[in-house]
Amino acid sequence: MTIADQISAFVDDGFAREIELLAELVKVPSDNPPGDCAPHAARTKTLLEELGLTVEACPIPRAAVEAVGMKSATNLIVRHRFGDGPTIALNAHGDVVPPGRGWTNDPYGAVIEDSPQGKVMYGRGAAVSKSDFATYTYALLALKDAVAKGAKLAGTVELHFTYDEESGGDIGPKLLLDQGLAKPDFVIAAGFSYAIVNAHNGCLHLEVAVEGKQAHAAIPGSGVDALEAANAILTALYASRQSLASIRSRMPGISSPTLNVGLISGGINTNVVPDQVTFRLDRRIIPEESPAEVEARLRALIQESAKAFAGINVTVRQVLLATPLVPQSGSEPIASAIQRHAQAILRTDVQVTGVPLYTDARHYAARGIPVVLYGAGPRTLLEASAHNANENIRLSDLRAATKIVALAVADLCTA
Repeated sequence: MTIADQISAFVDDGFAREIELLAELVKVPSDNPPGDCAPHAARTKTLLEELGLTVEACPIPRAAVEAVGMKSATNLIVRHRFGDGPTIALNAHGDVVPPGRGWTNDPYGAVIEDSPQGKVMYGRGAAVSKSDFATYTYALLALKDAVAKGAKLAGTVELHFTYDEESGGDIGPKLLLDQGLAKPDFVIAAGFSYAIVNAHNGCLHLEVAVEGKQAHAAIPGSGVDALEAANAILTALYASRQSLASIRSRMPGISSPTLNVGLISGGINTNVVPDQVTFRLDRRIIPEESPAEVEARLRALIQESAKAFAGINVTVRQVLLATPLVPQSGSEPIASAIQRHAQAILRTDVQVTGVPLYTDARHYAARGIPVVLYGAGPRTLLEASAHNANENIRLSDLRAATKIVALAVADLCTA
């Protein structure tokens, strides 16, 4: 048997167990916020050790966790050395956005149902990106099995399972690199099965606090209405969205910048002039833009919009800045290996492209490490209902991605 035959047979024979692993990962909540993710890491460690893997647990100090707005987190590293050669890291994140409303199945139930595309698992994180905990784990197990049966590989494969992608990744991949715990030569980060991603948007989160002066609603003139001022700021921000559509990216798969206001709170009671309104905005930054310039323009717009309101104080705080990912020199061998095997297994054209979201992959790129995104999932975020109700993954995509990743890593370990 060729190594491709061995890998395919191992994945097929063990696929029921791979599904069980993913189901167990989905059943343990790891919502961020609130970001109490150490219990999920502990469960993951146990599951991986039951599969015969040695797992390094790297608890994050409380101060560092709280600094990014979380409660607990533990990074996990699995290393397996096949011989002298490059180190290939496979990175996925276990923290997920809260389920929200509208689910027809238990978001932590890992329910499997039939669909026109085959069997589908539903659950928060089933696609983004607990699926790639399973993908990467079984890809490594397939490689170990192939070597045990005589295949020759050179290099080291590492699994980097982290828990703060939804908070920016600073205490996940970035911390692993800062601490010198990981020094990979190539990285494959969590993605979907029908595209190889080599570029993505950046993201800026700003918190805007508008402060006025409370007063009795019967005498509103004796106060300073923070909501009225916040309304003017929001109106200006929403008006500015019209101009963003004219800014176009040259990267395939990426169109224009976007702006969204996703959180807002304020006021004391119905019969009180609101003394404070706070909201948070999300501005996606295309690779051609300067994050510093984008932030400066937003801050200026916010302050200018509040000038007409006497007694109003506005403070703007950066909550998150994720820089865009641009194609990395040296990533071509990873992309070509994945593309070759993906097109053979999926029997469809698999392109190298960009995406409008942001990911932890940028932290590896910032160190000059070639990185692409590839893993289990459908063609688009919308198909997977990622960050939406009824998030799901087709199990056939999970099986295919596991084989593809294992074969691509095998190529990199024999180059």
